[in-house]
Amino acid sequence: MGTWIINGSVPVRGQNRLEKKHVLVENGKIAAILDDAAEGAPDTVGHEIIDAAGKLLSAGFIDMHVHLREPGFEYKETIATGTRSAARGGYTTIACMPNTRPVIDKVETVNYVLDKAETEGIVRVLPYGCITKNQLGRELTDFAAMKEAGVVGFTDDGVGVQSAQMMKDAMALAASMNMPVIAHCEDNTLVEGGSFTEGEFARKNGLKGIPNESEAIHVGRDILLAEATGVHYHVCHVSAEQSVRLIRHGKQFGIKVTSEVCPHHLLLSDEDIPGMDPNWKMNPPLRTPKDVEAVIAGLEDGTIDIIVTDHAPHSEEEKARDLQMAPFGIVGFETAFPLLYTKFVRTGRWTLEFLLDRMTSKPAELFGLPWGILEVGRAADLTLVDLETEKAVDPAQFLSKGRNTPFAGWKLYGWPSLTMVAGKTVWSE
Repeated sequence: MGTWIINGSVPVRGQNRLEKKHVLVENGKIAAILDDAAEGAPDTVGHEIIDAAGKLLSAGFIDMHVHLREPGFEYKETIATGTRSAARGGYTTIACMPNTRPVIDKVETVNYVLDKAETEGIVRVLPYGCITKNQLGRELTDFAAMKEAGVVGFTDDGVGVQSAQMMKDAMALAASMNMPVIAHCEDNTLVEGGSFTEGEFARKNGLKGIPNESEAIHVGRDILLAEATGVHYHVCHVSAEQSVRLIRHGKQFGIKVTSEVCPHHLLLSDEDIPGMDPNWKMNPPLRTPKDVEAVIAGLEDGTIDIIVTDHAPHSEEEKARDLQMAPFGIVGFETAFPLLYTKFVRTGRWTLEFLLDRMTSKPAELFGLPWGILEVGRAADLTLVDLETEKAVDPAQFLSKGRNTPFAGWKLYGWPSLTMVAGKTVWSE
């Protein structure tokens, strides 16, 4: 017995409209897709039925930059709570960063994460491995062993690799294995003591600002190193106009550089920060309005390739600390699609197809993953979304342990209502 998802609304490629489709799921895969207009309703006798009338039917979302905090910071998040939060947000595949404790810099920790994901997670979890041992920037990890164990790339996310020679060595090694290097771009000499960007909010409140150059210097350096080594170089959470410029330039010269952007950097600037609230403290920080327009334009023209959340949960006690002591980061799984759908698709700036591509097929293509596409024979990773019901963001209702968001109270459309991974419904409203 299979499952028919009937009456789902699917975007028609290149036409900015939806059409009704019926999808048959059998043995964890998409077994058939019927066009209602051409083929009519399916014979559902003997099958389970999910009626998706009035709902968007999409391939499951893919998030290539998340923090699940386990091992070591289970009070912030666990693989169990994080994957449930992801499922509620419509995500079916997520890639977790290695800045745990212990860090993911050896096979044993990779195996720990994969085993936990298998036994306690409800969406697909892909771990990254560290570039350097203990993220200290001094000695490369065993790339070959971690690739064999199942990592999907190498990154020291959370800290930038400060040594150009170390980064070049890492890129050359990764390139020899056909593996990507994913970079948190941050020059430590320019960020110490900063909490917010070098802009209006920092000036007004007498705070040391974090300049755009702290990110862009590493982006420029690494693009040159990627050219020299031939590695697939991927820039994390782009936030600065100068970074966009450099990435665009690198692509024009045929360098294998790709990049990502988070919803908060597309939607908020430092001028939106209401006060000394640590829920608005994130890394990279919210930049100026000029930077916001630059990253939006970069996403629209293909300079920036995909959308990620950088889901970064912290405990309420941590975020309640003094601004200088509170950690950087906000949660993102459960608000990402509603935020972007409401602010860009409903306003007419983007098509629904444009947004979905950057959350499904584009990340899959970028990292060589077999998911993220709604077609016969693919894994039945599916997401249903209610595009018409308005709800307010309520952090108290999050499935994540983290409540740290600047979007509390925002009224949004586009809330996921069902998530299916390999044919199994893992979350339903």
